[in-house]
Amino acid sequence: MTGNTFVEKVLARAAGLDSVRAGDVIDVRPDMIFSHDNTAAIRRIFETAGAARIIRPERVVFTLDHAVPAPTTRHAQNHAEIREWAGLQGVTNFFEVGRGICHQVISEEALVLPGETIFGSDSHSTHFGWLGAFGMGVGRTEMAALWATGELWIQVPEPCA
Repeated sequence: MTGNTFVEKVLARAAGLDSVRAGDVIDVRPDMIFSHDNTAAIRRIFETAGAARIIRPERVVFTLDHAVPAPTTRHAQNHAEIREWAGLQGVTNFFEVGRGICHQVISEEALVLPGETIFGSDSHSTHFGWLGAFGMGVGRTEMAALWATGELWIQVPEPCA
């Protein structure tokens, strides 16, 4: 029997389990979840699914960083909607245009720490491994589910060769 990998240890913690193994399907409650300019599109999925309130707004980050300055009036409208919605939902970890890229801002603000889990609606979310955290990218539908429930099922990944 071998010991647990870093990922197994971190995901077991996030799932509230004593241990997990590669291949296990578990319900993970991430320490932090984030989205950026795609928040407006995720909100539409969230509301279409019948959700009204983000369940853990203190564990949500919105960063306006991918379409800045807004290249179109539609992007500018999305930014305005996200600003307003962040306030209505009680999301205090909101970072305005010009503050920086989501990954950099989250790291600088110590919003995720070593041994924690962070899921983001960005393909570069694995970047948080540099910090000793488990980061994973998720799609818009998964992020909407995370806003609504605070958790997401995943399969524990196999170790890298």
